[in-house]
Amino acid sequence: MRLPPHILVVNGIKVRRPVFLLGAPHSGADLLGRALKRSPGFHVTMGRACVAHVVYAFARKPSIARTTGATRVLRDALSESWQVLPGSCGQCAESCREAGGVTAAGPCVATGEVTRFGDAGPDLLYSAQVLLQAFPDARFVQLIRDGRDVTADMLADPACLAWFKPGMLGEQTEFPNAFLGVNRDEHRDRWKGMPIAGKCALRWRSAVRLSATLRKDLPEDQLLTLRYEDLVLRPAQSVATLAEFLETRVSKVALYGRSAEAGSWRTRLRPGDLQLVEKVAREELNRLGYLKS
Repeated sequence: MRLPPHILVVNGIKVRRPVFLLGAPHSGADLLGRALKRSPGFHVTMGRACVAHVVYAFARKPSIARTTGATRVLRDALSESWQVLPGSCGQCAESCREAGGVTAAGPCVATGEVTRFGDAGPDLLYSAQVLLQAFPDARFVQLIRDGRDVTADMLADPACLAWFKPGMLGEQTEFPNAFLGVNRDEHRDRWKGMPIAGKCALRWRSAVRLSATLRKDLPEDQLLTLRYEDLVLRPAQSVATLAEFLETRVSKVALYGRSAEAGSWRTRLRPGDLQLVEKVAREELNRLGYLKS
């Protein structure tokens, strides 16, 4: 007999159709998370340590995500993250507190106002299948951005660069490793010796390949793909599309004046780095239309 789906209850509120924002680093998940945090009824977390620890464990060692306990572990982490307590916001990343307009320890929302939950933490993309198992009615929004702009932002982000130290690809690493973009064990030494811009391009390339797989695997009513360039150049249209998909009102105020300019790679990437990025990710840049502009 098939068991009924698990229903998570947080602060006395049933978690229905939670929203998860996915994408490569610096592809706009944080920007869209900011908009959802300011939308009526939403409680969206970003980068809570309890969730990040689980997500990165799954990303670095994919076999963990395939174990029978993975669903429960991730669901419990999100349940902890979504708890609305007096000191909740003190455990959040600075970016999350700032996005919610929090000036003290919090909380940033009142339980009586919450009807939907969501998370825009970095690198949820690598836990998408586990999230779907944990929340069969979840809604996923994946962000796509020009890999050259992504690389430019990653090169300026110490948190991203920390993942590219040679020791991160140790002897216990599993292959293929979508998180770092390395497909085979024999590529380990090549990755370790590759310039940082190339490692950024590999990570972006792997992320957009995962996004393409999700596009094939998930029903249309559960996955929406948005482009970063549309968010910053046509925010009203993007928000209308998102609002229709989520069947709720979404604030567009947070999308104005806070994002990096689309195409800023032209002045931010050194010629050698640009050449390497376009070499590593040429197929995906072409497929997504970025090399045609």
